[in-house]
Amino acid sequence: MHRTRVGVLACGLVLGAALSSCSINVQKEKGGQDKQVDIKTPLGGIHVSKDADAQDVGLAAYPGAQLKPKDSSGGDKSANVNISGFGFGLKVVALEYHSDDPPAKVAEFYRDQLKKYGSILECHTGHLDVSMDAHRDSHELTCNGGSGSNVELKVGTQENQHIVEVEPDGKGSSFSLVYVHTHGKDADI
Repeated sequence: MHRTRVGVLACGLVLGAALSSCSINVQKEKGGQDKQVDIKTPLGGIHVSKDADAQDVGLAAYPGAQLKPKDSSGGDKSANVNISGFGFGLKVVALEYHSDDPPAKVAEFYRDQLKKYGSILECHTGHLDVSMDAHRDSHELTCNGGSGSNVELKVGTQENQHIVEVEPDGKGSSFSLVYVHTHGKDADI
């Protein structure tokens, strides 16, 4: 019984020390909404920011394209997220744009942009697919079934991928730029 109490006390002290060294920093926009949140603990950290641009994805912004405004529920159309811990990490940068140009022209621009990262996998989907299949032995990117009018261009591996999805939007195009990078034990985050 004494050992159990000592163990519980020791765990409580370790947890208390870990929590006391936790820091949280929140930066607000002019309207009072969170713009950036940083959480640091002895176990790892989380960084979430609305400040992302095409360079964070490793691509140029399409000429004349506009970052999409917040949706009707107030959701932002750009994010830069970093999560790190003991031997693992995840970075995701995502942006949504609109262009008055047709999808084929936007897709061609990004085919040229993406080729610096390797061979381009082209998929035709109905939605953006940023999947990471931890149970597969291969680290290659795949098209995950389906068909549709959206063009999805992927380059890299399951652990380090650049993705551009282009879809028709009225007389123009909507497109998403995404960068995903994982590292750690078998990159199975």
